[in-house]
Amino acid sequence: MLRIQSPEGTRRVDIDNLAVTRELFEKVLNAFETIEYPFTLYGRRDKSQEIASSDTKTLASYGLKHGDMIFLSPIAGAVQRVEQPTDNGKAKNQISNTLLSVSTPTPSMPGSKIPIRSTVDEDQVDLLLQKMDGTVKRKRDPKNCLHGDNSSCIHCLPLEPYDASYLKDLNVKHMSFNAYLRKLSSGLDGGKYANLDNISCRIKPGCTGHPPWPKGVCSKCQPKAITLNSQPYRHVDNIVFENPNLVEQFLHYWRVTGRQRIGFLYGKFDVHLDVPLGIKGTVAAIYEPPQESTRDSVRLLPDSRQSVVDRLAAKLGLSCIGWIFTDLVAEDVSKGTVRIFRNAETHFLSAQECVMAGHFQSLHPNPCRFSSDGYFGSKFVTVCVTGDAQNQVHMEGYQVSNQCQALVRDECLVPTKDAPELAYARQSTAEKYIPDVYYKNTIKKKRVDSDRYVYFGIQVSL
Repeated sequence: MLRIQSPEGTRRVDIDNLAVTRELFEKVLNAFETIEYPFTLYGRRDKSQEIASSDTKTLASYGLKHGDMIFLSPIAGAVQRVEQPTDNGKAKNQISNTLLSVSTPTPSMPGSKIPIRSTVDEDQVDLLLQKMDGTVKRKRDPKNCLHGDNSSCIHCLPLEPYDASYLKDLNVKHMSFNAYLRKLSSGLDGGKYANLDNISCRIKPGCTGHPPWPKGVCSKCQPKAITLNSQPYRHVDNIVFENPNLVEQFLHYWRVTGRQRIGFLYGKFDVHLDVPLGIKGTVAAIYEPPQESTRDSVRLLPDSRQSVVDRLAAKLGLSCIGWIFTDLVAEDVSKGTVRIFRNAETHFLSAQECVMAGHFQSLHPNPCRFSSDGYFGSKFVTVCVTGDAQNQVHMEGYQVSNQCQALVRDECLVPTKDAPELAYARQSTAEKYIPDVYYKNTIKKKRVDSDRYVYFGIQVSL
């Protein structure tokens, strides 16, 4: 009997002392039915004695005895299952090679133990930020620091990029995404068990324990209920335009016709020095696709030139990093003032705009080696051109949260007619299962009878 300790708990397996280690891996996988990631086994807690899957080495060769404990740890490897015929002719799943072309991963973040996927082609700005120290340097305080110039204390030690008090002093509500990764790896385990899982609102396919939906559903294939929470990080921290003429040319259409306009932002992402480990989107061009617009709405039309624009931008080192739209109504043409519709008392983004932003973000996922899917969230930004408190033309940058992005991608949200600031979570039907959506904050401005009205958004500085 051997005890197996893992992030999912401890299990026991019975195996012969002369059995090969491949059989041990099979029994461990059967004991932990919920494990869906590649793993390896170690004879010691400090991972100094690795137990490799082999058809020749036995448990006795590793010195394993009755009652010993071995340790299971996830790695960035591959688990291959093959079907082999048994004696009675039926197929049986066996692990033919638990570690297939595996090399021990070396996390690029200092001190990180988060499992990574080395095959993901991440954005260049992320690679640069992962190599940076990221700490906030502080000078010696002449009042509180009683040591010499070559020493340091709690008053002058560098701060972590996710330090809450420092971000509050900077008036930064959401930490940068790379600072969030540093926070995940800041614990005693170094983020060894941290995992960036993408939210899914769909029933997992392939469940054979019951008839398909709507006749049956179980806890294994049923998506989890979603409780809307404030996302502590944002993937992009700042948006800038290379030239003010870009915006002036874009607004020219509205000034001439009075109709609204939509455009796609082409540019690149750079390091934002004003926020620890921050990312800045620099816009170099605005592409206005075919569209039908009125004073209150815009309808995008099929665009046969989109692929040509993307290829041309790629040759210039640019990519589509966001979209921009206008919501402007002139108040006094002689003064150049506009009306203000968006504020804390009404809304900053309507539900329809959140759905559009979530759709565009799903089309432009963020490559991330720390996610098992190879991507996590999105850097795609939303810029709204509207009136400010002084009735002047003003721009605001936003991103919707990963929760909103998942709900839009899986067709769980629709906008409402009577309350533009609220979206409605659909009910389950015979054709589609919709998970329950909850929120913790109460809506004080307007009483809503249904509990399926939701709202969310993350602001990006502009």
